[in-house]
Amino acid sequence: MQLYEKIPNNVNLSHNRRLLKALENWLPDYLKWWQEAGPEGFQADDIYLRTAISVDSKGWAHFDYVKMPDYRWGIFLAPPEQDRKIGFGDFYGNPAWQEVPGEFRNHLRRIIVTQGDTEPASVEQQRLLGNCAPSMYDARNLFQVNVEEGRHLWAMAYLLHSHFGRDGREEAEELLERRSGDLDKPRILTTFNEPIEDWLSFYMFTMFTDRDGKYQLLALAESGFDPLSRTTRFMLTEEAHHMFVGETGVGRVIQRACELMKLDANEDARAQGGVDLDTVQRYINFWFSSSVDLFGGEISSNAADYFASGLKGREREERHQDHVALSGIYRMPVVEDGRLLEREIPLRNAMNEVLRDAWVKDNQRGCDRWNKIIRDAGIHRTLTLPDKRFNRKMGIYAGHRFDPQGRPITGEEFERHRGEWLPSESDKAWVRHLMQPVLERGKMAQWIAAPLRGVNDQPLDFEYVRRV
Repeated sequence: MQLYEKIPNNVNLSHNRRLLKALENWLPDYLKWWQEAGPEGFQADDIYLRTAISVDSKGWAHFDYVKMPDYRWGIFLAPPEQDRKIGFGDFYGNPAWQEVPGEFRNHLRRIIVTQGDTEPASVEQQRLLGNCAPSMYDARNLFQVNVEEGRHLWAMAYLLHSHFGRDGREEAEELLERRSGDLDKPRILTTFNEPIEDWLSFYMFTMFTDRDGKYQLLALAESGFDPLSRTTRFMLTEEAHHMFVGETGVGRVIQRACELMKLDANEDARAQGGVDLDTVQRYINFWFSSSVDLFGGEISSNAADYFASGLKGREREERHQDHVALSGIYRMPVVEDGRLLEREIPLRNAMNEVLRDAWVKDNQRGCDRWNKIIRDAGIHRTLTLPDKRFNRKMGIYAGHRFDPQGRPITGEEFERHRGEWLPSESDKAWVRHLMQPVLERGKMAQWIAAPLRGVNDQPLDFEYVRRV
């Protein structure tokens, strides 16, 4: 473990001088990007952060005060599996690749670049949130998410530099040149160009969009290209915290809404300075539907090619019985003449949808926990996830209109109900109005409940952020 090298790593960078030099040349550009696009206003502060110092259970979560520009981002791969075999597709049972198979070079580079592009994008989207954090605890969690997304960018840049030559170096440079929401050089995926101007959006993003990240990483962890598999397996250990921040953040907003409703004669959480449950539902509808698109088209030849080539599998492939998936089918509703009709799709062409289904079930478990908070508060209201067909911008349902239950409707009907189903400008303005910073130890903004416990068994009034 080369922890105290200029670039901390467990991949023996010091033994590959050419690669080490290339990454050291990339480092100043990365730090410039971090200063320009990373968290604004907190770069000189000491933040109580978790840093990976090894890949074992004792070392990957080391807590201490760190200035974010000094964070030990590094390159960490999960330990190799001896004699690992490809677990799916046309090469099922063959030895896993340690080098890029030439015939799949372009596919593999595209996968890595797309995954890598999401990591800096989310940091850019969340750049200003520290200035309106609802508590010191939440600010610290935001910065933890940010530095880990930065480390995940390093993981993808390492793969590009080490396995794709000049093309890889150029792609790694472009990862730092694109910017979320930029008209000329936007991020690759639409969701990562959406503005995140308030903490309710941040919690929704880390709940739904980072959960998409989890399932993409689970699929890539199955990859027959072993360096990609080992990289993403370690990334998954850090991704869990991001989803925890999202689910518990939304849960705390809901809990506080219920508390404020009880203080008001009309059960109006807004009148008491909170976020009402109707607004929470509309934010769920928007961020869930935006994140649904990240899985790609329901019927996809690319997904079939990735599976056949052994590059990208299904999450937890060992749970599936047929690892070749040549004869299987997936029944899917498609739009024909304005109606939904079920059709049989070859399973390989439906791999995006298989992954999306697992993601939806995972999100539903989180939504069930939110509804338990509401029930326990004695409030008669249920939050729901919209159907996968609702508000789609890509795939077979794009260009068609559906209500949140997935029923086909006209465009006119959708527009009539838009304000009921999706956040309105007044909703967004109200939520932004609540975003006043609260950075005193142990204090919480009016619109959010305190967490059940602090970070790393610290008390809630711990000094998670030491301002200079």
